Amino acid sequence: MISCEGERCVVQGPITIANATAVLAASANLFTTPRIVVDLSRVTEVDSAAISLLLEWRRAAGRTQRQIEFVNLPESLKSLADLYGVSHLIAPA
Repeated sequence: MISCEGERCVVQGPITIANATAVLAASANLFTTPRIVVDLSRVTEVDSAAISLLLEWRRAAGRTQRQIEFVNLPESLKSLADLYGVSHLIAPA
């Protein structure tokens, strides 16, 4: 699901309505460094819940004065972000 080593976290598998809450809960104890790089290259399936999850991670990082960056976004996730007009909020730095 999600694993971290230092500031780099890798999300693996689907991020859909079926598991987004579990992925969010798993990340709570993992996102502890001042800077977090979330690698999404191993994400296999997304729906609108994935967008919500990434935006929640961005809000949570802001609340705790952490920087968060999303890298290696799958094309399907980029398309959804474009559709919802939030590409600028999840685009890699």
